[in-house]
Amino acid sequence: MKRIVLFLSVSFILFLSGGCIKDNMPCQQKTVESEDAAMLSFAASNGITATKHSSGMYYQIINPGSGVTPVSTSTLSVKYKGTLTDGNVFDQQTTTPVSFSLSGVIVGWQLGMPLIKKGGTIKLIIPSSYGYGCTANGPIPAYSILYFEIELIDVL
Repeated sequence: MKRIVLFLSVSFILFLSGGCIKDNMPCQQKTVESEDAAMLSFAASNGITATKHSSGMYYQIINPGSGVTPVSTSTLSVKYKGTLTDGNVFDQQTTTPVSFSLSGVIVGWQLGMPLIKKGGTIKLIIPSSYGYGCTANGPIPAYSILYFEIELIDVL
């Protein structure tokens, strides 16, 4: 009888700790290539004439701008709207510009913003690995492809 109770107790503890072990395992990022078809489909269904960046993300320059080009140490003043591919807006600042250090934003922005100059406007379709990857962030689920419309007001 003691063996059965011991077996059940150990089994129960292992069962409970197994869930904890799974939660502590590092997440696996999706490859950019694995999300290529989804990004192209999003672009096509939303009338975006997208160009593939050497990194694998997609962009469309609406207005190239004519001022300073951002570099990694730049602070950007921008207006933007960020949505998921299902159309849900997860963040936006479309009336009053907000400032960000380019080195402090997601990789997709770090790659995309130097494609335009001050005064420019760009659309970015960012694979999850250049966004928040396998980690949820507020209203953004893990493994989300992100879409941004960005107006670069100033480069400081």
